[in-house]
Amino acid sequence: MPVAATNSETAMQQVLDNLGSLPNATGAAELDLIFLRGIMESPIVRSLAKAHERLEETKLEAVRDNNLELVQEILRDLAQLAEQSSTAAELARILQEPHFQSLLETHDSVASKTYETPPPSPGLDPTFSNQPVPPDAVRMVGIRKTAGEHLGVTFRVEGGELVIARILHGGMVAQQGLLHVGDIIKEVNGQPVGSDPRALQELLRSASGSVILKILPSYQEPHLPRQVFVKCHFDYDPTRDSLIPCKEAGLRFSAGDLLQIVNQDDANWWQACHVEGGSAGLIPSQLLEEKRKAFVKRDLELTPTSGTLCGSLSGKKKKRMMYLTTKNAEFDRHELLIYEEVARMPPFRRKTLVLIGAQGVGRRSLKNKLIMWDPDRYGTTVPYTSRRPKDSEREGQGYSFVSRAEMEADIRAGRYLEHGEYEGNLYGTRIDSIRGVVAAGRVCVLDVNPQAVKVLRTAEFVPYVVFIEAPDFETLRAMNRAALESGVSTKQLTGGSRPGVCKF
Repeated sequence: MPVAATNSETAMQQVLDNLGSLPNATGAAELDLIFLRGIMESPIVRSLAKAHERLEETKLEAVRDNNLELVQEILRDLAQLAEQSSTAAELARILQEPHFQSLLETHDSVASKTYETPPPSPGLDPTFSNQPVPPDAVRMVGIRKTAGEHLGVTFRVEGGELVIARILHGGMVAQQGLLHVGDIIKEVNGQPVGSDPRALQELLRSASGSVILKILPSYQEPHLPRQVFVKCHFDYDPTRDSLIPCKEAGLRFSAGDLLQIVNQDDANWWQACHVEGGSAGLIPSQLLEEKRKAFVKRDLELTPTSGTLCGSLSGKKKKRMMYLTTKNAEFDRHELLIYEEVARMPPFRRKTLVLIGAQGVGRRSLKNKLIMWDPDRYGTTVPYTSRRPKDSEREGQGYSFVSRAEMEADIRAGRYLEHGEYEGNLYGTRIDSIRGVVAAGRVCVLDVNPQAVKVLRTAEFVPYVVFIEAPDFETLRAMNRAALESGVSTKQLTGGSRPGVCKF
């Protein structure tokens, strides 16, 4: 029996023999000692103890740490036999191989515990280590494709070489994982590629069957797909974009589409794919599209001259405005809507239901009907006003009455979702009123202006926004006629009272 096994069994037995005296010495409970004895007597624990001792006691020692010198002596002896024996010549060739020399050099470094950068091996050609690209770094990559099929890569010129600039997520190359960003393309099917990326793209597009690429790998770690989702607020057609580096690699989308951004390394061009599926493509980044949409040609500026011009021309002065909260609606109309970041969420209960639409389309009627239909589920806020209550009015029934000074102070502090003035009195909806309805466990139904949606779109209120479109005029006239006949309304609808479409 090995010594390690004997020691482990002896140690385990000593612990078991001393378990009987542990209650008096340590005050351990009897149940704990029974549990400990069961563990110590387990065959699995005994086997683990034996393995641990075996690993601890067994140490690997190198026989020698100067194998390179030994190989040099062997090579000198083989030099006399190489001309007479083919076996000796083959052995000498193997011992002089760079890989074998590197293996011995590494072994000697580990054996002598020298972990610094060693000097060049005496058996290697000194010019070999000075080459910028070692011969064994060149790789041959085989790809099978059909004519016209896009590989899903773009190229750039770097130092006179064609380098892979990006690999489109979900494309053929990305799925195979044989090429990486930064790899240098040297040849395609034995033909040098030169330094023209468009010529290389055309060569790869027209190739079919087996395509052999000769590359210099970059050994860069691939990036994992990002979990960033955006909602698009504009239409994009890559075939009509003059700035995209490769039109075939572009991704077409429409306003309202949901995209997953898989790569944002390029400041101007992101990689994205539709959430429904499909391969990834290039889309303009937020920065690039903002610059493109906000681009304004420079105004014409000519100074007065004494030439043949009858008069002088001067450029129009640009109007500059500082941001003011009172002009918030004006600034919102000029805001650039490019991408809106969204998140994939499981179904959940909304806290607010926002009804927007043209004036007179029936938002308030729909809100009241919802609350009457299920008052335990839906509720609404009580508006605040600075006017004095009438004799028949009670606090909290229809309105909450506060002083004008108090209401103006709350408006300046941003405590109101929206507010306005009518006949010299202030009216508004407090944000705390919305919180009160939500805290009561009901969905707060609001009929507000579109500008107020910007304030509500937060994680606190997570609104469900419903746009109520105005019906055609004939349908609206029929509804008004029915209301007049039933006595619900006394207002006659005319052509001038037709509600318009609310744009925001």
